[in-house]
Amino acid sequence: MKLMVNKLRAVGIVGLGAWLPEEKITNHDLTKLVDTSDEWIFTRTGISERRKAAAEEAASDLGTKAAQKALLSAQVKPEEVDLIIVATVTPDMFFPSTACLIQKNIGATKAVAFDLSAACSGFLYALAVGNQFVATGAYDTVLVVATEVLTKMVNWEDRNSCILFGDGAGAVVLQTVEKGTGFLSFDLGAEGMGAELLKVPAGGSRQPASLETVQNKEHFIIMNGNEVFKFAVKIMGETSIKVLEKAGLSREDLDCLVPHQANTRIITAARKRLGLSADKVYVNLDKYGNMSSASIPVALVEAVEKGYIQKGSIVLLVGFGAGLTWGSTVMKWVV
Repeated sequence: MKLMVNKLRAVGIVGLGAWLPEEKITNHDLTKLVDTSDEWIFTRTGISERRKAAAEEAASDLGTKAAQKALLSAQVKPEEVDLIIVATVTPDMFFPSTACLIQKNIGATKAVAFDLSAACSGFLYALAVGNQFVATGAYDTVLVVATEVLTKMVNWEDRNSCILFGDGAGAVVLQTVEKGTGFLSFDLGAEGMGAELLKVPAGGSRQPASLETVQNKEHFIIMNGNEVFKFAVKIMGETSIKVLEKAGLSREDLDCLVPHQANTRIITAARKRLGLSADKVYVNLDKYGNMSSASIPVALVEAVEKGYIQKGSIVLLVGFGAGLTWGSTVMKWVV
């Protein structure tokens, strides 16, 4: 086993990109739909506005734009991509995979392609999977895309859920990097006992689409907000500490935390658990809301653009989601 570990290649993010729909839905806009207010939403979530995909836009459309920007950033041609992993819970359709649609759109003619579903933890799960393909030498270039159009899955009459979610996409390119840089450790987990806390009940094989399921609004997101909140506060801190320990690092080594953008109170709790100052945590929740798997890569792109992350920075990504699932990774930034 030790010999095998020594043969693994170092892997890192060598390019990244994000794409957001143009239309914005502000908290004021939502007051026209449900009994709420800008103050009520912002004080409880930290969200001021979110993006909404156009009627004709699907997950593959947003993901394609993010993927193209990531490839340009990495100076990688589409035909050089070996594998495309798409993290999404809002695919264009059950099959074919959204990854295959993006493969077609970007012209990645030789790439293997598949989707991965781990809800808001999806990007972190996809990074871990992609990392292993490159680390073992199975592939040299992996494109990881996280894309969501959650506004098409929310009940606009439910004020507890419709205020939370937005649309967007982020993508990264993974390749080999200098030893000691790139991904240093991962921590993933799942707790299926919490599956009922956050779900879309109908549309699958358990409850196929029918007139009754549509009338009962069972194709929309249903969430037990209080229980998900308690889980998130606990697990965000725990997995962050664990992934640092796996990498042989301490909290003091951390330069930037990029958390899943779900709720400012959850992010604050994680920050305090790690003993970080606010200037070491990147938050864009106020502009975009919860974009599920896309929230971390979009925030990562902005954190790099704004100078929160520079070459050599120790960066921690952490998130949680339906399943229940969670994940984290710590890396030494290489671009």
